[in-house]
Amino acid sequence: MKTQFAIIAGLTSALTFSSCTQYTNTYDPNAHAKRTAINGAAAGAILGGIIGHQSGKGLEGAALGAAAGGGGGYLYGKNQQAR
Repeated sequence: MKTQFAIIAGLTSALTFSSCTQYTNTYDPNAHAKRTAINGAAAGAILGGIIGHQSGKGLEGAALGAAAGGGGGYLYGKNQQAR
């Protein structure tokens, strides 16, 4: 159980801090969508890991949560960017 928590915490922090990039002068039309996808994946991994842990499948829950959160975050970012 401690090993699973350490893995989930490590992946979550890696995903969270990987979105802290330095901006350059180049224009990226999908920058907002990319950031929200990364943040959504991190939040989904945390929530999926917690929910999956309750059923004894923490890693599977974290993986599914990260996939769903990343997809949802990307769609949300594209929608907000279009406005």
